[in-house]
Amino acid sequence: MSVVAIIPAYNEGKTIGDVLKVLMPMQIIDEVIVVNDGSSDNTAAVARNCKARVIDLPQNSGKSIAVLTGVKNTRADIILMLDADLIGLTELHVRKLLGPVCSGNADMTIGIFKNGRGVTDLAQKIAPFLSGQRALKRDVFDKLEKYPVKDYGLEIALTLMAEKENIKVREVELENLTHVMKEEKRGLIAGFLSRVKMYWDIIFCVIKFRLEVF
Repeated sequence: MSVVAIIPAYNEGKTIGDVLKVLMPMQIIDEVIVVNDGSSDNTAAVARNCKARVIDLPQNSGKSIAVLTGVKNTRADIILMLDADLIGLTELHVRKLLGPVCSGNADMTIGIFKNGRGVTDLAQKIAPFLSGQRALKRDVFDKLEKYPVKDYGLEIALTLMAEKENIKVREVELENLTHVMKEEKRGLIAGFLSRVKMYWDIIFCVIKFRLEVF
């Protein structure tokens, strides 16, 4: 059973190296794919220096397209999704995500931050279905093709689809893990606007999903 880690990344040169340093030595992971989503910084160079496979998108296309591009470029049985801006990632976190899927006890796991930072912990307690840290069987992504997905709506689409398709989902706690917030990366105004777009994409996905599927 093969495992691939897919990391969508847009201008994450400052943090992606630390994520890759954890993943690259792990024998349970057969390949690490970084989808460089039109970055203007050194994201791709850092990823290549860490020996990850890099797929360059010509322009910023959004998280959904980046992840799905990675999926289309692998035949692995299990997909590990991780954000490029994680802080404090360890092998234990990765194994907690992969374990239930590799053992057949779940079709998809969703990682929930715990004891990382108050703001990110609270956000994931309120809306765990938005977490980007997941492991899932390849056929879950295959089923996603018939559902509407838009940019930041990937995670909520996976969650809604899981309900519809009776996919076995397990939430796992990822202690002492957090990520860089949009406002910290892009500044208060740009970060806020990016967050607004994220929530709009999520709302759009939910509405369209309900209309088309149910």
